[in-house]
Amino acid sequence: MHPLEYDVVISGTGPTGLMLACELGLAGVRVAVLERLTEAQKAGRTGPLSSRILTVPTVEALDRRGLLPELRKAQQATLQAYGLDDMPDDPPTDAPRMIGHFSLILLRAEQLDTTDPDFAGRFPEAECGFIGREEFEAMLATRATELGVTIHYGTELTDLSADPEGVTVTAGTLRIRGQWLVGCDGGRSPIRKLARFPFPGTDPEFTAIQAVAELDTPLPVRAFTDAGTVGCQQMPDGTSLIAVTEFGRLPEDRDSPVTPTELEDALHRVNGTPVRVTALHAASRYTDTTRQAADYRAGHILLAGDAAHVHPPYGGQGLNLGIGDAVNLGWKLAATIQGRAPEGLLDTYTTERHPIGAWVQRWTMAQSVLLRPEPRIRALRHIVTDLLDNAPATTYVVKKVAGVWQAHDLPGTHPLTGRPVPELLLDDGTRLADHFHPGRAVLLNRTGNTLPTSSWSDQLTLVTDHSATGPAALLARPDGVVAWATDGESDPEGLTAALRTWLGPGPSHRPR
Repeated sequence: MHPLEYDVVISGTGPTGLMLACELGLAGVRVAVLERLTEAQKAGRTGPLSSRILTVPTVEALDRRGLLPELRKAQQATLQAYGLDDMPDDPPTDAPRMIGHFSLILLRAEQLDTTDPDFAGRFPEAECGFIGREEFEAMLATRATELGVTIHYGTELTDLSADPEGVTVTAGTLRIRGQWLVGCDGGRSPIRKLARFPFPGTDPEFTAIQAVAELDTPLPVRAFTDAGTVGCQQMPDGTSLIAVTEFGRLPEDRDSPVTPTELEDALHRVNGTPVRVTALHAASRYTDTTRQAADYRAGHILLAGDAAHVHPPYGGQGLNLGIGDAVNLGWKLAATIQGRAPEGLLDTYTTERHPIGAWVQRWTMAQSVLLRPEPRIRALRHIVTDLLDNAPATTYVVKKVAGVWQAHDLPGTHPLTGRPVPELLLDDGTRLADHFHPGRAVLLNRTGNTLPTSSWSDQLTLVTDHSATGPAALLARPDGVVAWATDGESDPEGLTAALRTWLGPGPSHRPR
């Protein structure tokens, strides 16, 4: 039987896999996505506990692809699912507003310095919000299908064979051939294991359970005990959102569903009082396992999202980290497939994304340590709580969690180089972000002069503008990262060097 043939085969229809499929489909690449669960099973496994907070880089990436209207609809659907869509717009003035946490140390909104330069020129913070995984994945799957991506549900990848030209995979009754295979198949990635990627890191110390349940005994809002932590929040629908973290006990079977008995036993051991779960609506468990692939590429096989890095889910970093991987990888892989990538372009995927993944691991590991039920750690926690109780510290943590600090070390001296394009309103009424919808690099020209771009016209969206706010000219890669900018001087040599670095020599210089 001849295998089905695609340019790229992606394993996993989580947010990372679907976002990558959208990026590749936008570039005209032939993509197949494999998912071991059927559509019904996939929808059935999600629920209230699968909701996440989207960070600024994630919302900006979706905005640059024209997905903001769909994102707002998905967020509204999530709020309705939680019963939060009819909450008052103006909360009581005496109620403190919390905007995040560090290791469950809550941060107050009034201590955030919104004038910090890292917030300037970024997408409005109010647009970043709560979204359910089911709604988010449905939004991305719809867009991927519109772009010609083929999604095979109920098709589990069980074997792969790689060679210098590509990869052949066995998935259910299918044999599929791809030039490239990308594992977006989660923290216990079969692709990572089959391809033997080294995955160093640290083993877990605790098991945490999150659940939406009904109990016969009230639980504290938040408590630290000799066994771990426990907390409970009443939801508008009358259920309780429960979180329990137990140190020194690991699950015997990570794949089995959380049962009412397991939740009752964990709450009893950690909280010290018997409790009965009268109804369990949704539950999930996780540990603090922390590991990262040393390289995200091995020949024609790549990893992205949780397949490349696992860590505790504090701050919702995992989903956002995976979206960042997909947006960084998509245009580079498409350019490689289509024969227009400069030498070494695909290697910059690991170079640029690995340090950000490593930072997330340090960030979440530090929070895990501060939860340990040990006297010395509890003493340290008191000190860290005091240190965070001020505007500079709160602003620092929020900037880190929001992702506005992220930048790449790219050639060039302009302050914007290596950072995401700023939020700019142009004189024709459009926003700069609107011009990234086709997935091409963007050159903004306000100099009044013609810039040397003719060799790359097939890869560029040229935007001429006469407003005075912002740089005189800038070149941004398809992922929205500024590769070159100038405040006045023409700098044709710098622009040409950036074009060659990220877009290649141009069609007139490519080998035929």
